[in-house]
Amino acid sequence: MKECIILAGGLGTRLQSVVKDVPKCMADVAGEPFLYHLFNYVNREAFGHVILSLGYKADVVLEWLENKTLPFQISYVKEDEPLGTGGAIKLAFGQVFGESAYVVNGDTFFDINSDALLDFHIQKNASISLALKPMVDFDRYGSVELSEKERITRFNEKKYCNEGLINGGVYLINKQVFSSFNLPEKFSFEKDIMEAHLQDIEIYGQ
Repeated sequence: MKECIILAGGLGTRLQSVVKDVPKCMADVAGEPFLYHLFNYVNREAFGHVILSLGYKADVVLEWLENKTLPFQISYVKEDEPLGTGGAIKLAFGQVFGESAYVVNGDTFFDINSDALLDFHIQKNASISLALKPMVDFDRYGSVELSEKERITRFNEKKYCNEGLINGGVYLINKQVFSSFNLPEKFSFEKDIMEAHLQDIEIYGQ
């Protein structure tokens, strides 16, 4: 069974004119909360279990879910205070049944083939696999460098690039990653796991 963690606890400080006093995942898109569209995606990709990582205005999301009949099992965790991306993912992994789970952001959408990423993850014997997006003429994102075998060798800071690969914010992560290091309650998954331990764990990108 494929499982997916949706990071849905963001404050939406940069989207106040759109989301006002609701979490970013509840921003209206074509008459429905953004989370509705993410649910359509995970249903289409045949996920059997979705874990919502909630924080800011969690009750707004839970109230919206109350009368929903969903085609997958749903669980949730709530942050009492912001834990950073790493802390939020680690907390949500407490609800994961299997040994790995996908992670997506609750305020962005990157339409990937989850089965293809899973096949890649298994083939590479990866601990973390990233869905990468090719970009041209960009400076808003950091870029990612790969070896010939598609192992990630470097995360670059934001700077202008003629072309390159960026982190699409979709991960497939083995649960054991979080027991491999002595991690604080609050931490950044990107900085404190992927960048800090790039040489220690198998991180691949597709």
